[in-house]
Amino acid sequence: MNLKPYQDFAKDKLGGFKDIQLLVTAFTHRSYLNEHRKTVFEHNERLEFLGDAVLELIVTEHLFCHFQEAEGILTNWRSALVRTESISAAAASEGFEPLLRLSRGEKRGSERARQQILANCYEAVIGAVYLDQGYEAAKTFVVRTLIPSLKAVLENGLWLDPKSRLQEMAQSRDNATPVYKVIEESGPDHDKTFVVGVFIDEAEKGRGSGPSKQAAQVTAAVNALRHYLD
Repeated sequence: MNLKPYQDFAKDKLGGFKDIQLLVTAFTHRSYLNEHRKTVFEHNERLEFLGDAVLELIVTEHLFCHFQEAEGILTNWRSALVRTESISAAAASEGFEPLLRLSRGEKRGSERARQQILANCYEAVIGAVYLDQGYEAAKTFVVRTLIPSLKAVLENGLWLDPKSRLQEMAQSRDNATPVYKVIEESGPDHDKTFVVGVFIDEAEKGRGSGPSKQAAQVTAAVNALRHYLD
């Protein structure tokens, strides 16, 4: 295989890498093995498992050292920061997608599936960095790529339950209660995508999609909140 893209990534984004094959494994999705059984023997799920724990420790340490809020609030902030949407966005901005090793079927997957794969890969890369270079290097990577999004999380109240916050704002400003309606359903039963709109005074204020109606409602609420925050 051509290792140069991974070597370039390691040099540009991580300051180098001792075991480049470890980094390649971090970008290898389970589905890729099914099409390359004779040449590829390991996927990134074990690295993801490790990276998830390292990521949570790094974010927890950062919040503890920089903020004085109570444990419950810091827990909510941490959850908002390490959710799939946040870490997949960090992975995308770092140029992960061209390096992903996926099956042909996964490459044609839904937007939600793509987000999940990117988020899992981000955690796997953290695990690889931790093994290859240690905790401080993993911390440097997370602080550079993910921690900056904390500002938007706090400013926009994204750590709160979006549906509850939208209801409070809609009732206080418009004296109305949000109503959620399914606009579209697509995909097979095992990989369905729902599109939901949220309406206030019969006017659509936001739209979201997700693998369940509840997930789509939350995304719609987040988008509708921008109507009040912008």
